[in-house]
Amino acid sequence: MSAAATGIRTSLPQRRRLRKALTGTALRWSVFAVAVGLWQLATRTVVPEDYQIYFPPPTTIGDQLYRTWFSGPASHAFLTATATHDLLPSLARLLGAWAVSAVVGIVLGVSLGRSEHAVEYVEPLIHFGRSIPATTVIPVFIVLFKFSTAMRVSVIVFGVIWTILIYALEGARSVEPLQLDLARVFKLGRLRRLSLIVVPAAAPKIFAGLRISLSLSIILMTTSELVGASNGIGFFLANAKKTFALPEMWSAIVLLGILGYVLNSALLQVERRIMGWHRNTRRIED
Repeated sequence: MSAAATGIRTSLPQRRRLRKALTGTALRWSVFAVAVGLWQLATRTVVPEDYQIYFPPPTTIGDQLYRTWFSGPASHAFLTATATHDLLPSLARLLGAWAVSAVVGIVLGVSLGRSEHAVEYVEPLIHFGRSIPATTVIPVFIVLFKFSTAMRVSVIVFGVIWTILIYALEGARSVEPLQLDLARVFKLGRLRRLSLIVVPAAAPKIFAGLRISLSLSIILMTTSELVGASNGIGFFLANAKKTFALPEMWSAIVLLGILGYVLNSALLQVERRIMGWHRNTRRIED
């Protein structure tokens, strides 16, 4: 068989996968476009004109979103002064707190998951901690750190670290005993067993915990900025509500949705690239 024929045969599955991916993407965005169109139609026909200020159409929100956040100069990546003042600090708090939670949660979760007895002692404490809503401990962190960045980061970390820890713990506990037995037969050290067997086996659940915690981080970031903040998206929302700047308020709400979608998509791409070998990730890609 010639090299050209072999190339054609190998490229056909790739073309099918590409066509399937493009079709799926088009369908998903078509559903989104229909939903936005229905929203636009409802606000123009069903909602009385006097109440459209409270429920503005997507076109009004989109225009306000652009003017408030992304109409800045090209030298500032098209970010406005409002975006520099409120969006960037929120992103820094969000990503910083989420990264700290990820590192601490994964290390503790994997360590506890591979311990025979430690998890029995700390599991009640873990479930007790995760049952406390993070918003209820905001006053505690205000007393400890005042209205500072440390307070807001602490709220996010407290709210999301339990999810990452539990998923990492369950992932580490789900390692097949046969794999560990084979590792002992080949006399692999503890660190090599951890890096070559335990962490790869726990990775699907770890990434699931990271995705869930990322969404929680956005919620807690916004909530922590509603009280006593001097910048941030939550601060912007609170000011917009107080001054009845409702289109600006809606633009911040939509911005949060866009932020969540972009961050989740980026994390999903990282997961697919790192875990291309895993059949569940393959199924997601297909």
